[in-house]
Amino acid sequence: MLRWIFRIAILLLVLLAGPAAMFVGGEVLGKEWWQASREPAGLAPDPAETHEPVVQVYAARAYGWRGAFGVHTWIAVKPTGAPHYTVYHVLGWRAYRGGSALAIGIDVPDRHWYGNPPEVLSEMRGEGVDKIIERIDDAARRYPFADRYTLFPGPNSNTFTAWVGRQVPELRLDLPPTAIGKDFLGPATFAAATPSGTGYQFSLFGLLGLTAATEEGLEINIIGLTFGIDPKDIGLKLPGVGRVGPTPDPKRDPKSPDFY
Repeated sequence: MLRWIFRIAILLLVLLAGPAAMFVGGEVLGKEWWQASREPAGLAPDPAETHEPVVQVYAARAYGWRGAFGVHTWIAVKPTGAPHYTVYHVLGWRAYRGGSALAIGIDVPDRHWYGNPPEVLSEMRGEGVDKIIERIDDAARRYPFADRYTLFPGPNSNTFTAWVGRQVPELRLDLPPTAIGKDFLGPATFAAATPSGTGYQFSLFGLLGLTAATEEGLEINIIGLTFGIDPKDIGLKLPGVGRVGPTPDPKRDPKSPDFY
């Protein structure tokens, strides 16, 4: 019995080492939410100067203590000639107040997420992207968990982004290991394509799972925390810490034959 308790304690220490390091060494607590920056990061093309269609998927550390564990993700699109971006994401407070967690509206696409700078996970521009934008909009509006939100293990904002990725595999969406909730497939679904569409995953309610794919590499999910290795981009994936290694190129070519 003591041996099993010791093993479980060691496992918990390993799982929580990354989040603990982020909490102690980082600035995840930051300012109060109303004081934290929501300024644009300069990552999105100016719609006033960019006629072509644009799709960008973003991630930023979650606000407060949650940022030691994970990120918030969202999708921004601008059709050809549009004067603004439409942003798609899921917000827990909306569901807690009895409404839909799904938020779709005109917004600045690359805002800091309450003090935390965003990064681009996937970007598509140019010919053919308008059709992909239509499919993103359709997929977002069909999101099956819009009436609920659970911080851990999902459904949450990352569950939504992963859902859209599975419906629109052209995005080749490789969500970071800190996107807790990306592996939540639902109460009765235990296997599916990965968000990138380049492999498959098994997941037990987002608490225990295995992923194998060209884009994601090999990932093991234990109580929502992900360990992995990405041979394609030569990187490690660690709980709390995220990706260790070269940053993958977010640009996707809509003309690539792999997409059709």
